[in-house]
Amino acid sequence: MNQTFSKKEFTMDLTEIFCAIDDYCTQQKINWNVKILSPVVRKRNRKFQLSLSEVATIVVYFHLSHYREFKNYYLIEIKKNLKSEFPKAVSYNRSVELMPNALCVIASFLSNTRMGKCSGISFIDSTILKVCDNRRIHSHKVFKNIAQRGKSSTGWFYGFKLHLIINDRGEILSFMITPGNVDDRNSKVIFPLVKNIYDKLFGDRGYISQSLFESLYEKGIQLITKLKKNMKNKLMPLVDKIL
Repeated sequence: MNQTFSKKEFTMDLTEIFCAIDDYCTQQKINWNVKILSPVVRKRNRKFQLSLSEVATIVVYFHLSHYREFKNYYLIEIKKNLKSEFPKAVSYNRSVELMPNALCVIASFLSNTRMGKCSGISFIDSTILKVCDNRRIHSHKVFKNIAQRGKSSTGWFYGFKLHLIINDRGEILSFMITPGNVDDRNSKVIFPLVKNIYDKLFGDRGYISQSLFESLYEKGIQLITKLKKNMKNKLMPLVDKIL
């Protein structure tokens, strides 16, 4: 069972998050409201309309709430405990439909205001973002025509991939979200990610590619990966092995 948190425990951080996102939206002139799809729904739910920054705040705050399921988080925290903070909160089903609208805002906010600085030691990796169970792919509507089927070390999935580079302090340096069928070594993913990266870049075996290694080396980046079982060992500086 998910833990329920008191309103007092949530409020301060929630306010700070909303103000940061809302100020950014105002500065970047991203101030459009979430649009209701049909005239009938618009008339019936006019007073429950959420702003884009509110939707983005709800999504971001979910990942800080210790809830594992968005549904319980939304119904308990947003609709009940934080009712005064979100008086125009829509139904749970409608909130799920509105989440894609906030993704571009969250990504833009993060990439422009919350990035770390490269220290010369960076780590690259990717993780899958499932949007539904494989058995529900054909009935999934929220990310229809955007999400794609992909394969990871744990099997097939339907959704997206989060490609990420962090520094040795755990700070995010760059990131990109792609459909699930995009290869980690795709040049359209790698080169934008390493734009401000230099020196050593560590990755897992999924990034092994001679052409990628050479391309990055020309940019002043040394890609360091573990060897596959069928690959011959090559000389590597001791410091790189330790790292």
